[in-house]
Amino acid sequence: MNKTELINAVAAKAGLTKVDAKKAVDATTDVIAGALKAGDKVAILGFGTFSVAERGERQGINPRTGAKITLAAKKSAKFKGGSELNDALN
Repeated sequence: MNKTELINAVAAKAGLTKVDAKKAVDATTDVIAGALKAGDKVAILGFGTFSVAERGERQGINPRTGAKITLAAKKSAKFKGGSELNDALN
């Protein structure tokens, strides 16, 4: 499912127009991204938790040349599904 399909599904499920559903989806993703940038966790009960994972500096290999390179430390978004979401999948 891509963003357009998500907006269409939200509009149909909530009885909203596609414009209002797009605003809701955009606002939700902006709020989650903003909280993660600030270093906070976002926990949605029954769905899951978004958090920031810090990856340390590490060694990698350039696949074209085979030379060893150093990959810089970075932060990445992490999602852990909640128990209700996991139960619904199984």
